[in-house]
Amino acid sequence: MPTNFTVVPVEDTPISNPDYDGEIMKEEDKEEPHTAAGHYSGDDTPRETSSLISTDHDDSIYGKNMALYEDEMDSTPMVSSLLNKLANYTNITQGVVEHEEAESEDGIQRITVNGPQMGTFIGVFMPCMQNILGVILFLRLTWIVGTAGIMEALAIVFMCCSCTMLTAISMSAIATNGVVPAGGSYYMISRALGPEFGGAVGFCFYLGTTFAGSMYILGTMEIFLTYIMPNAAVFREMTEQPTGMQNDMRIYGTCCLAIMTLVVFVGVKYVNKLALVFLSCVMLSIMAIYAGVIQSAIRPPNSQVCLLGNRTLQNSRFDKCLKTEVIDNVTTTTELWKLFCKGDLGNETCDEYFKLNNLTEIQAVPGLLSGVISENMWGHYGEYRKMVGKRLQSAEQSSDNSNDTHYVFNDITTFFTLLVGIYFPSVTGIMAGSNRSGDLRDPQRSIPTGTILAIATTSIIYISCVVLFGACIEGVVLRDKYGESVKGTLVVATLAWPSSWVIVIGSFFSCCGAGLQSLTGAPRILQAIARDGIMPFLQVFGHSKSNGEPTWALLLTAAICEIGILIGSLDQVAPILSMFFLMCYLFVNLACAVQTLLRTPNWRPRFKFYHWSLSFLGMSLSLSLMFVSSWYYALVVILISGCIYKYIEYRGAEKEWGDGIRGLSLNAAQYALIKLEEAPPHTKNWRPQLLVLLKLDSDLGVKHPRLLSFTSQLKAGKGLTIVCSVLEGAYMAREADAKLSEKNIKAAMAKEKTKGFYHVVVSSNQRDGFSHLIQSAGLGGMKHNSVLIAWPANWKQAESSLSWKNFIETVRETTAAHQALLVAKNIDTFPANQDRLAEGTIDVWWIVHDGGLLMLLPFLLRQHKVWRRCKMRIFTVAQMDDNSIQMKKDLQMFLYHLRLDAKVEVVEMHAGDISAFTYEKTLVMEQRSQMLKQMQLSKTEREREIQSISDESRNSIRRKPCGQKPTQSNKFQVPTIILDEEAQLIHDRNTKSHAILNDKATPTSDRVHMTWTKEKLIGERNRVREANMTVRDIFNMKPDQTNVRRMHTAVKLNEVVVRKSQGAQLVLLNMPGPPKNTGGDENYMEFLEVLTEGLNRVLLVRGSGREVITIYS
Repeated sequence: MPTNFTVVPVEDTPISNPDYDGEIMKEEDKEEPHTAAGHYSGDDTPRETSSLISTDHDDSIYGKNMALYEDEMDSTPMVSSLLNKLANYTNITQGVVEHEEAESEDGIQRITVNGPQMGTFIGVFMPCMQNILGVILFLRLTWIVGTAGIMEALAIVFMCCSCTMLTAISMSAIATNGVVPAGGSYYMISRALGPEFGGAVGFCFYLGTTFAGSMYILGTMEIFLTYIMPNAAVFREMTEQPTGMQNDMRIYGTCCLAIMTLVVFVGVKYVNKLALVFLSCVMLSIMAIYAGVIQSAIRPPNSQVCLLGNRTLQNSRFDKCLKTEVIDNVTTTTELWKLFCKGDLGNETCDEYFKLNNLTEIQAVPGLLSGVISENMWGHYGEYRKMVGKRLQSAEQSSDNSNDTHYVFNDITTFFTLLVGIYFPSVTGIMAGSNRSGDLRDPQRSIPTGTILAIATTSIIYISCVVLFGACIEGVVLRDKYGESVKGTLVVATLAWPSSWVIVIGSFFSCCGAGLQSLTGAPRILQAIARDGIMPFLQVFGHSKSNGEPTWALLLTAAICEIGILIGSLDQVAPILSMFFLMCYLFVNLACAVQTLLRTPNWRPRFKFYHWSLSFLGMSLSLSLMFVSSWYYALVVILISGCIYKYIEYRGAEKEWGDGIRGLSLNAAQYALIKLEEAPPHTKNWRPQLLVLLKLDSDLGVKHPRLLSFTSQLKAGKGLTIVCSVLEGAYMAREADAKLSEKNIKAAMAKEKTKGFYHVVVSSNQRDGFSHLIQSAGLGGMKHNSVLIAWPANWKQAESSLSWKNFIETVRETTAAHQALLVAKNIDTFPANQDRLAEGTIDVWWIVHDGGLLMLLPFLLRQHKVWRRCKMRIFTVAQMDDNSIQMKKDLQMFLYHLRLDAKVEVVEMHAGDISAFTYEKTLVMEQRSQMLKQMQLSKTEREREIQSISDESRNSIRRKPCGQKPTQSNKFQVPTIILDEEAQLIHDRNTKSHAILNDKATPTSDRVHMTWTKEKLIGERNRVREANMTVRDIFNMKPDQTNVRRMHTAVKLNEVVVRKSQGAQLVLLNMPGPPKNTGGDENYMEFLEVLTEGLNRVLLVRGSGREVITIYS
């Protein structure tokens, strides 16, 4: 129908007139009334929300020209609107402002958003520099160079810097693959690897950042107590032991943590204001180091080290490196003498080593051109409490070590892998730029450039410092961790110019700033994890106070940080946080490698300088460094990550982030399915892959939930399980019911702990639906090989015969499809998953061999804790001509080879005469069947006759014009039927009134001629003759001999089974096949009923015809 348009000139439109606008709105309301209901969705599937899609529409935007698409506007907005949203999209600033909400006068909450301002240098490069350069550079790098030597120290630096550089490349690819909102590294990892991996790695990243705060606070306290105010120590002065220093660091570290936590709690803005000051301290300290190197080449600093023999002395208690000195021509002892000798000069009692060796004074910093680099080229590892000495210095050895406290000692046993773990925290901090992604002007450009440039710069600084330290500073001073040989001065500060206090003060404030940054960043990482909702027990930490500060997360961070401080040693905390960061870096590389190899359509990074091999190398290097640093810490961190992963998986993280692990699973599943189709499974790999056909009640709930319990007990989560059901009707009309049914089935499966897939199909009738499922359920090589259904209870009392007819057709179709069939009778009495059968037996009645499924099923059931205590018994039937003794021996040998533990019993059934009871039961069965047929035919004969004619002769219907005579042929014709009225009657199954057709129908001009073949007519005559059987004929009939023999078998076998297995917990029985002639279907149901009569729990088993169990390995 054409659409009329009215053109209104713009200049003539009274836009400014409100009355005119009101009239237009009224007219539009009259033409197109709108309801006040919410938006309608065609399905109940939740859609992923996006800040780019708005569901608020008005006619001014979409107009009436697009009325064809107006029903879909909610899910598919107009392109113009989408582009407008994209153009105006901005990130929310990550700082405090993102959480500050202002409430206007009308009560509507509005979020104040400031535009991003920071570029690459300020937003990424400088924060990364501040986090990378820190405590290890000033406190431990000189000791690492002196202990490991220049070459091995360079190897440590190269490995660690290579790891972070490869990780930065992978991170840059992920960060530039779309918009990275505030959330930084955790957001990237979780969205790339999914909620399970994301939660595990995110929590590791949080713990690493928290323990980094502990390390920085311990470094701050070490600088304060050792180099700034050593007199403030309490326990060390009392004990003179290393444990005394650790106790001091625990006390002062706890106080420092409390102050820092309070500062962060008051406001992050103070931390951000001080960040530039702290960074300036770091850069000033590094410049002082390089200036000192240049100064040492020109004029080395006047700092001396005193050696006794080849041992380094602590020179904090003496000023002169002399045993005696001459003052006014009088020889007097020095302070050093008094440390090793007692008594006056001449009557002294001295340390033997002190007597045998001379004192030597050497320069602590010989200078860049002194050639000391050759001595520091290789490592000098030592054991705990080993004295630090000069290797090339000659000395007389002594057995007297009574005055060991005056020498410089190793406080820990040193080896290469330990140094790797201690050094690695100095290269962490590469995530600082990505963590500020919400504050950047262009994150996709700034994060790769700034991060890689910062890593390159710091790597150059570290490598140059390793070489310069080894070339300028004496080896014994480098190995002196706390500077005890240079009067308690920070070792790296002895090289500084113009003063050593530049580095001492600079490193102090640098560690303070890094600690504050860690206490600021870690709670926000925890808050982001908690708000994602993937770990419910962290939900309380997602809350924040009015200004957005995550208070509860800050308190937990402080508590975990206190654990690190109570360790009391920087050298012991550093490997712990190294593990957490290495785990995080490992998964960043894994995420990039997975996305690259899968080539997902959404993987389009702007950063092009990446490759999956680089990511794989970074992942391998991270894993290697974990075990090189500390294999037991590595195992603990992997265990923590695994527990978090399984917890999130167990709780069912219903998050769909389009992650790479899901894509990897799809690719792996596709590959596995293709491989499975190459060849049928071997008998050794055969296990029941179940298709469970459920019945639903009137409320669309599961009618027999114990069927799912039995499935979980039989499968135990192994193999394939497909739970299906069928709804009658049309899909368009029952779509909502189908989804509700699937939801109910899913809930029932979760309750019964059944792992598998579920599906509900809508079909015109249940028979066709079950048939389609049997034929097409599964995919590729993952198709079901067994069907599990419940016995149709009360089939005799049912008004309709469809239930047992559908059951028999299912039996026939599974047989034709070469699939096994399991029929559970009295399913509601089967044990639940919570039950524990204390004792009892599982009895197997092995009548015929159809593949060995009967013996495999009890074995699988006994793997479950419900059936574990039940014993297995196998019964077989011997005929008159069989040797029962030999049969028992053969069966026992067969079970021995099958490795099945079961008791064997052979039951003899003699061929006796058919009893009168059996004859009478057969006769009653056939009479009942015939009477039911008579009743059904007399009730709906006409309707079924018309329906049959319609189905069989639809293609032969043709119209005849009025007055034309029918053509004679060799086929029979049925009486003519009124077309308009009777054809409607044929196709309407649910009509309540069906006219009885007779020969007196009024002829019309339009008639329908239906032709039958001769065979069809003969069959119809037999059916009519059967329907005309009188009641007297029914009671005078004689039973069919075949039915009598079958009933005899059922009765006799039932007697034996009831006698032997009435007390069994479960009876497994061979299920006889259905009759080939459909006329005996009801008799078949009666046979099965008699066969299982008097038994509580029965599982009828019909094999697929192939061997499913073997004696071979």
